Amino acid sequence: MKRFLIIATLAVLTVLGVIAFRSDGVAEAQTAANQTKIPEVIILGKDAKLGQVTFNHVNHNGGKYSIDGTGPIACIECHHTAQPASALHAPLTTAWPTDRTTTLTAELFNKDPAAAGVAACRDCHARAEATPKLIPQIPSIKHESSTAIITLTNQQAFHRNCGGCHTEVLKNNPASKAPKATGCTTCHKRAA
Repeated sequence: MKRFLIIATLAVLTVLGVIAFRSDGVAEAQTAANQTKIPEVIILGKDAKLGQVTFNHVNHNGGKYSIDGTGPIACIECHHTAQPASALHAPLTTAWPTDRTTTLTAELFNKDPAAAGVAACRDCHARAEATPKLIPQIPSIKHESSTAIITLTNQQAFHRNCGGCHTEVLKNNPASKAPKATGCTTCHKRAA
């Protein structure tokens, strides 16, 4: 009976979005909804063929890295939905929640993490063949130099956003140690 109650509780919490399951099957609190402090390190692509990516959140948003050399990377560079719809620029067109009036900053998050409205990337950019949690379907865009339509799965979104940023950094500062978008294993590392 006790085991049944535990399983039933986990199932209900998963449906409510309070518990997520890691790729290794271990339950953990969902970071987007219940985070009380900005995570220092985030592991991305846990199931990637080339290995996971260890993203140092502190270095990216704390001022160690900069896109143009003028200051820390803004939260909305990655969390692009965390701003009012009126502030979005094509091809980014989704704000979450849709009636959002604030722009995500570290200060806003530190003041009230629950009200900051941080969505996890996979909440919209789901894996191929999956349905996103927050929107009816995975976003798609027209390719910049052709008529092809690109479905922005989590893999496409990460590669376009991270690689695009690294390319911009290297354009602004060729001496930067930012990874080249074509150097896959600079970011992807197989777990030991």
